[in-house]
Amino acid sequence: MRKPLALLVLPALLLGMAACQTQASDGKSDSESISLMVGGLDKVIYLPAKLTEQLGYFNDAGITVNLKSEPSGADAETVMLAGQVDGVVGFYDHAIHLQSKGKCVESVVQFAAVPGEAIMVAADQADTFTTGAGIAGKKMGVTSPGSSTDLITRAIAVRNGVDPSKYTTVKAGAGTTFISAIDNGGIDAGMTTDPTIAKLVNDGKAKVLFDLRTVEGTRAALGGLYPAASVYMPCDFVNAHKDAVQKMVNAFVKTLHFIDTHSAEEVAAKMPADYAGSDPALYQKAINDSKPMFTPDGVMPDGGPETVLSVLAPSNEDVKAKKDEIDLSKTFTTEFAKAAAVG
Repeated sequence: MRKPLALLVLPALLLGMAACQTQASDGKSDSESISLMVGGLDKVIYLPAKLTEQLGYFNDAGITVNLKSEPSGADAETVMLAGQVDGVVGFYDHAIHLQSKGKCVESVVQFAAVPGEAIMVAADQADTFTTGAGIAGKKMGVTSPGSSTDLITRAIAVRNGVDPSKYTTVKAGAGTTFISAIDNGGIDAGMTTDPTIAKLVNDGKAKVLFDLRTVEGTRAALGGLYPAASVYMPCDFVNAHKDAVQKMVNAFVKTLHFIDTHSAEEVAAKMPADYAGSDPALYQKAINDSKPMFTPDGVMPDGGPETVLSVLAPSNEDVKAKKDEIDLSKTFTTEFAKAAAVG
């Protein structure tokens, strides 16, 4: 029974995807609406997405941007590739990884010059797990296999002499699920973002081993800048909808300027109240600790793509196999961000 059912379902799925793509190229999406999947809408690393909506900058730019959320960047990427959304608010490294698999995706606005993440070690492991070599034999939490937290954890392990086969990768999610994994011993350590980092440190449940929220910490861990949070979209979509993409980027660049010129308290005040949970002061601290990661203008940092490729190649089998064929110029564009420059 399975084979006939699959043959019936597949044409229907392809027809639905085609209908979605037709709407994106022929309908309202062409000039007025874009849909984005965010790899965790409440994560501070993706703060510009919701903040732009809160500030009303999408409306000011004459564009409707529909924000949806998936907890993992890998899941968000899958939804985009299925044609269910026009783009993803996620890590730039997906564009390089996808090119190694024969797909053209590009970052159209770069939110961050560094990952804005940290490897957190459970408090009961912190005395003995003090270097990257300690990853060996441990249960390492990531949002999900194939996510950027997974890709970067693998890269840090390799840079510290640990083959990824020598530790266990655990899908720990983010937020409360990551904290629960620390609490119940499901993971010994793992990579996560603010506000989870701030909460774990504040509650004494974990300590920072590698801090990728700052330029200094990222250079120490990865050897250079690692441009991360971005809006990436299929190249075909970008080429067919340049006016709509420009309007969206105009709004995002305006928000990045707002973050650069306002305090963490002022930024937090613009966000939905429930994002701060029961501790607004801790949420402000999380934003303040992460502010250095954001670019002021949405432009890809010089040398950043080269660093990402050099970091991924030794630890990612797909990228390693295609390293010499990767065309970094096709993984990002500065056209829209430079045109959106805020005075």
